[in-house]
Amino acid sequence: MMANADTVKSPDGTIAVEFRLDDGIPVYNVTYKGRLAVKDSRLGLELKNAENLMDGFVLDGTSTSTFDETWRPVWGEVSQIRNHYNEYVAQLRQPSTDRKMNIRFRVYDDGVGLRYEFPQQKNLVYFTIKEEHTQFAMTGDHTAWWIPGDYDTQEYDYTESRLSEIGAMHDAAVTDNASQTQFSKTGVQTSLQMKTADGLYINIHEAALVDYSCMHLNLDDKAMVFESWLTPDAVGDKGNMQTPCKSPWRTIEVADDARRILASKLTLNLNEPCKLEDTSWIHPVKYMGVWWEMITGKSSWSYTNELPSVKLDSIDYATMKPNGTHGANNANVRRYIDFASEHGFDQLLIEGWNIGWEDWFGHQKDYVFDFVTPYPDFDIKALNDYAHSKGMKLMMHHETSGSTRNYERHMEAAYTLMNKYGYDAVKSGYVGNMLPKGEHHYGQWMNNHYLYAVKEAAKHHIMVNGHEAVRPTGLCRTYPNLVGNESARGTEYQAFGGSKTMHVTVLPFTRLKGGPMDYTPGIFEMDIEKINPNNHSHVNSTIANQLALYCTMYSPIQMAADLPENYEKHMDAFQFIKDVAVDWDDSRYLEAEPGRYVTVARKAKGTGNWFVGCVAGSEEHTSTLSLDFLDKGKKYVATIYADGKDADYKTNPASYTITKGIVTSKTRLTLRAVEGGGYAISIFEVKDDAAVKGLKKIK
Repeated sequence: MMANADTVKSPDGTIAVEFRLDDGIPVYNVTYKGRLAVKDSRLGLELKNAENLMDGFVLDGTSTSTFDETWRPVWGEVSQIRNHYNEYVAQLRQPSTDRKMNIRFRVYDDGVGLRYEFPQQKNLVYFTIKEEHTQFAMTGDHTAWWIPGDYDTQEYDYTESRLSEIGAMHDAAVTDNASQTQFSKTGVQTSLQMKTADGLYINIHEAALVDYSCMHLNLDDKAMVFESWLTPDAVGDKGNMQTPCKSPWRTIEVADDARRILASKLTLNLNEPCKLEDTSWIHPVKYMGVWWEMITGKSSWSYTNELPSVKLDSIDYATMKPNGTHGANNANVRRYIDFASEHGFDQLLIEGWNIGWEDWFGHQKDYVFDFVTPYPDFDIKALNDYAHSKGMKLMMHHETSGSTRNYERHMEAAYTLMNKYGYDAVKSGYVGNMLPKGEHHYGQWMNNHYLYAVKEAAKHHIMVNGHEAVRPTGLCRTYPNLVGNESARGTEYQAFGGSKTMHVTVLPFTRLKGGPMDYTPGIFEMDIEKINPNNHSHVNSTIANQLALYCTMYSPIQMAADLPENYEKHMDAFQFIKDVAVDWDDSRYLEAEPGRYVTVARKAKGTGNWFVGCVAGSEEHTSTLSLDFLDKGKKYVATIYADGKDADYKTNPASYTITKGIVTSKTRLTLRAVEGGGYAISIFEVKDDAAVKGLKKIK
């Protein structure tokens, strides 16, 4: 028997969700401006050793409400965010078991959030999820930008294809990684970006992933229906629950303009407000690092080549012969500090500073690092004193090698050491297979660990930038000391054979939906063999593209990743990296098409200055750009860093032009970006007409 359907609409009426019970089965659909975006889709959970929560329900009651607030993020793309939605709750009961389950929908002008809630009750106390069966039924064979579903990595290049082609293209989309576990030839990861034949953009992700397994999607490529697929634990279970409890939000963003997908704050709004009483110590960071020289193979993380294995409590490194390639040595670190401080950077990351790197990877070793003991050639006190004397801080690095018990065992001592020497930010890493053995990077157990690390760090006033952790789901609103994550294929892969030119035009639609990415841009030398003759990789980008990334790849923690000597060859272009802000009052997405181009303008926090970035993907792009976001009646000095006429990401990536002149809100610019190229613009408000003497208007 089909029950009557309830409908809840977004505040502006653009999006509508219909919910009903079909013979006791929860079903929903989503429309956008009257067009079906998600067809009738089933909801429910399959339990282990218990009757399922998938059917046999009756509707005990419903409730509706409206919510409208404006909140201020500690850092972000904008200085304030409106959280405005209409809510509908279906209170379900399963008469055969007398168990209760609520399904809550929040409908915004830019999308929908839905989640399962399990009230405290005598017939459902502890339960184990065998699988969650949330469906997202598509209306056709949409174009999708996807990476293979994997329990352990997101570090794949994106593939653009029809949904029906995913299965055939899956194996080619899987590339080598330190830890990887695919589950289905039609499995993909969220955030998944799609486009319908009639121009609707649909994005599926999740928000507020807490005490639950990460959700992937598995596609029935005949019916074009996605179904949630949770990450299992070491024994194959998908979640261990105790009522009262709830699932993360399942999110569906829908728009007929790609720019609205990028501008959406749905994921953040579905997370809880900030739980930290004092956030005054949290701040954006622009940093450099002793890192790229190791990634390219020029230098090593390890101190010596004499040790086939390391037992930390029985080795005296002072008696070991240095290998001569160790990057984190006193002289080299001072060289970086000198350059970074001279050019106004906040911090310097140093990897390979601590003992244990000789056999850190591939052994699932428990006691792999202690996070407090430096190598003999790294004087932690002297280097921190030197950095502080130059107005900088050092950034800590904690690689766990996947040994989470070991990290938790040492975490208090590690954070205390950071406090002692004035570190306030840590880059953590989880390379390789997990310990405990059998756990995956994205399972419930690990997700709890990542959040535990962030909470403990907050007690020490430490900001966290987690690499190889679960993809973000907006938790940076609740814990804003989570200033960054990797959790995708970053710049390092340009030194591991290269990434597709379209990659950076897709990431804002996918990975960045959940929070900022520490993408580590700013590479100026694209031929890696000029850094390491044994590495023949090429960075598939122009210099102008690299500059634009500081605007298009939003993060409050931005790295200038290249070596100082490579910046010294192009100090005129390096000026943009020095000038560009890392925190914003406003952001305007001016142009967007996944895989093709993204153009964004951002207003620097507390100023009248704007920065614009455009990245082109798999083909050349020409922008006709209006600067009408500038204040009317004011003059600005713009500096345009653009691809040169002969720029080519393969053969001539260092070809760029720099144009400086006066602009106003009436200015219109025509700018060309080559494949893998782009442009970047700094726009400074004129306070004194003397500052523009001799400059001409840019037309």
